[in-house]
Amino acid sequence: MQIRKRILIVEDEKLNADRLKRFLSELRPDYHVAAVLESVSDVVHWLTVNPQPDLLLLDIRLSDGLSFEIFEHTDVSCPVIFTTAFDEYAVRAFKHNSVDYLLKPVDKDELENAVVRLENFQSGMQPSVEKLLSFLKTNHVDYRTRFLLPFKDGYKTLLVADVEYFYLDQKIMYARLTSGGEQVLSQSMEELEQQLDPKLFFRANRQIIIHIDSVGQIVNSFNGKLRITLRRSKDVEIFISRDKAPQFKAWMDS
Repeated sequence: MQIRKRILIVEDEKLNADRLKRFLSELRPDYHVAAVLESVSDVVHWLTVNPQPDLLLLDIRLSDGLSFEIFEHTDVSCPVIFTTAFDEYAVRAFKHNSVDYLLKPVDKDELENAVVRLENFQSGMQPSVEKLLSFLKTNHVDYRTRFLLPFKDGYKTLLVADVEYFYLDQKIMYARLTSGGEQVLSQSMEELEQQLDPKLFFRANRQIIIHIDSVGQIVNSFNGKLRITLRRSKDVEIFISRDKAPQFKAWMDS
């Protein structure tokens, strides 16, 4: 009798979790999803009271921190396929039983390739240095460094480095400049979030994306929230939700 492979999915966004479950059911009907978990603490507890799964599909940024913390609190001996919207953690990920590192939204063919790679491994779980270098080369992202904007009878450029924060007001996107001025942009909040370097910019809430150098004071607020004041725009207060607070603190501490 063939033993079904047990898969643990760790993903704090339901749409992404459902996507992975659907792909797995189509690619490997004999695989069994043992659980879908959303936080570092949930995974640590699950691994403590359950046998190791055959495969861990692991998102990196979770509701209560980075998933690398899991490896600090419990032993993980199973192979791992990391899934994330950010490519900045690739080198770190390949140190933790990593078979592959897939960027969101995960493509079905890429997941298939990762599973095949796992199934074909004969000895050891660490991919070769060539695999890592290939990933870093093919998944390198050129983030936006400037905007070309209409100006009088022509155009002008706005450097991303000159932006303190971006904010949405009455469905209009603005860039607040370090010089104190403002500039209207045509991009949506979602487009900016994809185009900006996540090492430098953080989406604090639905209306604001802040530059890491603009962060001034960070204060604990009610219900687990954080209250942020900015270095230059001291009259602006930004609240980080309790769910996003661990991600924000990890971003500031990276």
